[in-house]
Amino acid sequence: MEMVEKARDGVARLDVSEKVKASALGHLRTWLTDPAFAEYVPQIRYLIESGKWEVLLDSFYQVIPFGTGGRRGPVGIGPNRINAWAIQASAQGHSQFLLKQYGQEAKRRGVVMAFDVRKYTQKGIYAPDRPNPVKDLDGWALARAAAEVYTANGIRVLLFKTSRSTPELSFAIRYLKAVSGDMFSASHNLPPDNGKKVYDEHGGQLIPPHDQALVDEVATNVRQIRRLDFDDACAQGLVVFVGEEIDRAYHAAARAVSLSTARDLSIVYSPLHGTGLTTVYPVLQQLGFKVSLCPRTSNLSGAFENVTFNIPNPEVVESFGTTLPFARMSGADILLSTDPDADRIGILVNHGGDWKFLTGNEIAVLLANYSLSKLRMAGKLSAGSTIIKTDVTTALIDKMARENRIRCIGDLLVGFKYVAEEMNTLQADGRMADFIFGCEESHGYLTGAYARDKDAAGAAVWIAEYAAELKQQGRTLVDALDEVYAAYGYCHNYLTEIRLLGAKGMEQIAAMMNHFRNEPVEAIGAFAVTAKIDRWAGEPSPHLSETDTSARNVIILHLQNAAETTGLRVTVRPSGTEPKIKMYFEVIGKPCARRDLDAAKQALVDIRERLERIFMRYCYRLIGVDFPERGFLLFWQLPLMDKMRYFEIEEDIARLKTVGNRDSRAQQLAAQLKFLGANPVQKVEQAFKARYGAGIMEYLELQ
Repeated sequence: MEMVEKARDGVARLDVSEKVKASALGHLRTWLTDPAFAEYVPQIRYLIESGKWEVLLDSFYQVIPFGTGGRRGPVGIGPNRINAWAIQASAQGHSQFLLKQYGQEAKRRGVVMAFDVRKYTQKGIYAPDRPNPVKDLDGWALARAAAEVYTANGIRVLLFKTSRSTPELSFAIRYLKAVSGDMFSASHNLPPDNGKKVYDEHGGQLIPPHDQALVDEVATNVRQIRRLDFDDACAQGLVVFVGEEIDRAYHAAARAVSLSTARDLSIVYSPLHGTGLTTVYPVLQQLGFKVSLCPRTSNLSGAFENVTFNIPNPEVVESFGTTLPFARMSGADILLSTDPDADRIGILVNHGGDWKFLTGNEIAVLLANYSLSKLRMAGKLSAGSTIIKTDVTTALIDKMARENRIRCIGDLLVGFKYVAEEMNTLQADGRMADFIFGCEESHGYLTGAYARDKDAAGAAVWIAEYAAELKQQGRTLVDALDEVYAAYGYCHNYLTEIRLLGAKGMEQIAAMMNHFRNEPVEAIGAFAVTAKIDRWAGEPSPHLSETDTSARNVIILHLQNAAETTGLRVTVRPSGTEPKIKMYFEVIGKPCARRDLDAAKQALVDIRERLERIFMRYCYRLIGVDFPERGFLLFWQLPLMDKMRYFEIEEDIARLKTVGNRDSRAQQLAAQLKFLGANPVQKVEQAFKARYGAGIMEYLELQ
């Protein structure tokens, strides 16, 4: 047909493999001709007529895959986008999976469903004057779409009518004894994204091979998507609305992790426009803490309009930028923030007037130190006491566990679902009382056994109590962290990434992983490689499933120690939920006197910075990119193509200084940097300043 042929001609110009092009065109033909996709056709025709070949290719070259956090990505039209069809196809496959696994019990026990604040409002992709089935698509709409499918298959849906957090969903599955659950969320991703996380009857995400069985059911066994009108499903009693009773039970469970009565602490809290308003905020208030909400980021909003870069991620220090002035003015002791589905938590600590950001690994170390000290004082530590963490989470916790003669399960693959599975094993063995807490470096912690996914609320309780106790002693969380480092040795962990978009980006990521896996790597610059660990090797062999293979796509390079270190390694893995490859650097130091700690820290940071620059440029060369030294000064989460594009236009930006009219100068600057999204100057400021000696606004006299 004409549209397909036109698309074939356009896609042929793109720099990707013929296999990717063929896959995209095959899916595109289906969506243009199958009546099931009729409502999407006007916008598909618009994309073809407008020559938006990159958008078309990325939207159609694959069916959006499951990753470590489930299935999430940009909302849009096509099989590689989140839309009602993708959600309903998943729900049909999930229904079949549940009916095969549980039979009539699945229908009786049902599926719990919740959603966060996301709503698709992106402009500039689709035609505003044509019907658009993804316009203003939000979590409530996705949940309703999924509910129509589950109920058509006879499975009850237990549905929250308003936004809730991911950890409360996990709790609700267990509380209601459901067979499964769905969370409609894209966690901390950018505003245009949404998604669906699938949970098992224990309240954890599916692990291999069970997730593969679900993927296979969706991909190969869905012949027809069954649907029952939502209102009819409600009238038949197949949709049951849940809410306040579960809220009360969940809040009680999160409060129950408390280990101290210390409450004298001033807290400023930002939910980053998300669902932490229903979890962290009430739990801390109910425990008697003084909590002040950030006035600019405490409205529920999927646009995340008042968060720097519109990235609602407490892992990113810039996300605190809006709230920090309010915390300073309030005289707060700590500033807490959480991502939109309130499973991750971030902290800034008022350390003598200097606000210190704590990384996810540092928070994990503090939670370990707090819980170990409390349990030791209560006589509740034993050889069976267990902390559970992922392999890329700081090795300092392994050392703390050894020296406290407790157990640390510390070599798990990335994804909190693996922590949850170890918790299930403890429970099956009758040893749940041994569980202390679970953690992952990406600011995720679970401090009680009431759920099977990370929860910012329970972590906030321990953080606030610890900070309150330290305040009584005239100390802060920063002081406590330094004492741990002096006693055990400073462990410097650092995460960075190369964000590579689209089908070509997937090929580049695969090329890098193939190199590290299959080629001899004897040294990274001056750093000799002493061992290479491929998580594809070892047990279980063969792999449990394709999803197991994907989760284990991890390479660890151990490097020769320097005089200051006892461990030096780099871990490389593709993200399971975003188009990027991640690099985790770990430099482990030695115990030292407190007075020598600052120097010891700096020595390890210097080693990491040298290693990072050398290693990242090594990776860039693998994909044919000559990465500028000043590129390391750009905002680290920018896609590589945007970083390189900035350097192409940097001199054009500087030449704007010759534009006489100030307003015209400002308008041209905005146009030049529009491709960088929100807060563009802030993303490139340091790189510009390193070359021109002044920031962009100062240089162009626009302050």
